[in-house]
Amino acid sequence: MEIDKAIRESDDRRLKTKYNNAIYVIKRALALYSIEEVAFSFNGGKDSTVLLHLLRAGYFLHKMEQKCSNGGLTSFPIRTIYFESSAAFPEINSFTYDTASSYGLQLDIISSDFKSGLEKLLKANPIRAIFLGVRIGDPTAVGQEQFSPSSPGWPPFMRVNPILDWSYRDVWAFILTCKVQYCSLYDQGYTSIGSIHDTVPNALLSISDSCCKEKFKPAYLLSDGRLERAGRAKKFSSSINNVGNGSGSVDSHKSSLLVASVIAVGEEILFGTVEDQLGPSLRRKIHSIGWSVSQTVVVQNDKDSVAEEVERRKSTNDMVFIYGGVGPLHSDVTLAGVAKAFGVRLAPDEEFEEYLRHLISDHCTGDQNEMALLPEGITELLHHEKLAVPLIKCQNVIIFTATNATELDKEWDCLIELTRSCGFLPTMVPYVSKHLQTNLSDVETAQPLSKLCLEFPDLNIGKILRFLDLFLGSFLYIYCLSSYCFIVQNEGCYRKSRKGPLIISFEGKVKEIFAVF
Repeated sequence: MEIDKAIRESDDRRLKTKYNNAIYVIKRALALYSIEEVAFSFNGGKDSTVLLHLLRAGYFLHKMEQKCSNGGLTSFPIRTIYFESSAAFPEINSFTYDTASSYGLQLDIISSDFKSGLEKLLKANPIRAIFLGVRIGDPTAVGQEQFSPSSPGWPPFMRVNPILDWSYRDVWAFILTCKVQYCSLYDQGYTSIGSIHDTVPNALLSISDSCCKEKFKPAYLLSDGRLERAGRAKKFSSSINNVGNGSGSVDSHKSSLLVASVIAVGEEILFGTVEDQLGPSLRRKIHSIGWSVSQTVVVQNDKDSVAEEVERRKSTNDMVFIYGGVGPLHSDVTLAGVAKAFGVRLAPDEEFEEYLRHLISDHCTGDQNEMALLPEGITELLHHEKLAVPLIKCQNVIIFTATNATELDKEWDCLIELTRSCGFLPTMVPYVSKHLQTNLSDVETAQPLSKLCLEFPDLNIGKILRFLDLFLGSFLYIYCLSSYCFIVQNEGCYRKSRKGPLIISFEGKVKEIFAVF
């Protein structure tokens, strides 16, 4: 079989892994269902073209294992469904019919809409499973697995998705390696083909021409597979750099207080096995740019626990910072948890995988490289020349990969440099701390401090010092000399030891310089 031979002779280890996984799914489906109970949905696009040849190879290998064939594949008996549309490109129609003729496809042409046409087909035939060329990045892929029952309200059948985990790069690697024919539109700059009403060549493949005629490079030269659908009509959000959770971005110039929360993922911290050094350091860093930290929480290495916490924090904070649980181990579930919190799937990211490939080289094979799966449709990679791999930003959630304080320092410094140009993490008026010390007891200080909090929620330090003069005497003069005026953010009282002096800590933002009393 020419397809299987081409893959076996290829040096592309990732492609071999993807191929083997897809063939396994196909053979599994053919073992579960008889040939009369399966069908294949073909639309002439690149994904279904790949699936066609995978099915041909899978059917041949399935028959070989059953010792039903000792020669080449002479026929392809799997029923093929083609939904013909008046809005389809003529090139798509021509390619579909030519392909059906070349490979002897049993083509069932349906001219009605997909759902009603499928209902009619399933009533007339004992079809129980349909092979689909769905990939994770497709809009219809949300919630699907390699074997997924049809959605409620649809006729019952099993959706079989052999290339669900394939990327744009994988598709073209297969087509070019196996030298199979594909629709001519892909050589004209089209990277994702819908109808004639919503599809144009991908502008990223445009070539300047001296005759002022626009030309395009072929689809397989698109370097970033995430932009595959850039030629499809779609409403996009106004800016990828907006801070927020979908309800609108934060205007950093109008907001005097931006709030973040910190999530640490690690049962080793919860169990006390290791001491969390990143959390305190990260909180100080957030504080240093004038942001308030509303809460720090540690969650166990569990996708649902991560998802619940991210879901809770992303809707009540301007930004959520999360660290721990990123990597190749079974316990590294942070990315999966973030994806679940936003209601999206993990999808292969070719750009991120290239970074990993350079970082871990030969260890970065298809079945081992789950680290290259990122939350689908919401991920932005934050590149910096000092970082081996980019930081990961999913809307208003930033994921650090640091495992120690030194790495965190580096990632944070790069993040601050990046934000100067992107603006998603605006630097606010910094916080300043002041501490008052007294030998008075907790009982003696409790009432005036409580009254202070109730009566003066936005009290500046001048008023605080006048009020505290009732019982802090000489400390008034010392702190007036600091010449700072504060809007109080919070205050805390603590003792370094039970018998030591009480330290009252005031923390706030510098508002203005005021005269010494």
